[in-house]
Amino acid sequence: MDERDVLKHIVEACKRLHARNLLAAADGNISYRFSDEHIAITPTGINKGKLRIEDMAFKQLDGKILKGKPSGERLMHVAVYRACPEARAVVHAHPPTAIAWSLARPDLKFLPDESLPEVILAAGRIPIVPYARPGTAAMGEALRPFLPEYRLMILARHGALCWGETVEDAYNGIERLEHVCQILKSAVELGGLPPLPMEELASLRAMRLNLGPRIL
Repeated sequence: MDERDVLKHIVEACKRLHARNLLAAADGNISYRFSDEHIAITPTGINKGKLRIEDMAFKQLDGKILKGKPSGERLMHVAVYRACPEARAVVHAHPPTAIAWSLARPDLKFLPDESLPEVILAAGRIPIVPYARPGTAAMGEALRPFLPEYRLMILARHGALCWGETVEDAYNGIERLEHVCQILKSAVELGGLPPLPMEELASLRAMRLNLGPRIL
């Protein structure tokens, strides 16, 4: 795809995130790496439901701003690109139920994945990254231990992040995460999360390995 096609996909993804209540107002950010050093990223302070291609910002991974006013959370995106050679797109959003899991269950290191096959098959394990102040270099440092092994993560008290080889892949991860978190929350409210049998879990995890790392 040429540059304008990519930017169009980013704007469309932002509008979908906004429409599905996966972010609000100017929250969240999406970036795309065109080359080893050149990325496009959503701007700071603009409602994602009203974003235009002309609003997009451009920067280099070394920090130099080429155009516009890039998101204040750009250091988090840079950390992903530096640690993950396969990453072409990063989506960060604020899915409400996913964030609620990190608030209500600070003891969890991973989202519970032993009850619902869709978690294992579509995403594998989903870690909960320890809290770091948004918009700071500490956010990138918090991500570092989870990269490049994990593509989809809950950011404690903050949101979620997914990286992939296309904007659509990274968007799908956020949508998948919130859907799974809503199901798990409902199950807890209705009575609990009974795990699948150990042999079934082993089979599902083997299937996931065969499917590859892409978030489905």
